[in-house]
Amino acid sequence: MSTLKDQLRTDLTTAIKARDETRTRTIRMALTSITNEEVSGAAAHDLTDQDVIKILTREAKRRREAAAAFAEAGRGEQAAAERAEEEVLAGYLPAQLSDDELAALVAAAIAETGASGPGGMGQVMKVVTPQVAGRADGSRVAAMVKSRLTG
Repeated sequence: MSTLKDQLRTDLTTAIKARDETRTRTIRMALTSITNEEVSGAAAHDLTDQDVIKILTREAKRRREAAAAFAEAGRGEQAAAERAEEEVLAGYLPAQLSDDELAALVAAAIAETGASGPGGMGQVMKVVTPQVAGRADGSRVAAMVKSRLTG
């Protein structure tokens, strides 16, 4: 059983009692996504904390993309609501890697694989991705790897 999922349930109760609508709505959405993931597939299964982090990361990315789309369409109030939900989800995710930390991991992976040029991007990504899981957005990692291999 996931302790992160238990924490979400506890925080949902607290948010409901505090009448915090944004937090309540966001945590309910997250728990629904987790439950849907648990019951999908051939057999129902309990998720580990890593699985829950992947789901929360995916939901945070959806909020970020929705906020950008709303802002671009001139719907500032809805964009702000999406950003607020993303902030709630960020509280349950591991701390994001700084640019320096990410650069160090990418440099180590390049040295380990001996990759050079854009053709080696797949090799480097295969090494870096498990190390940064949940701590850096995939597009950010890919951009860093690409810049190191081409520059």
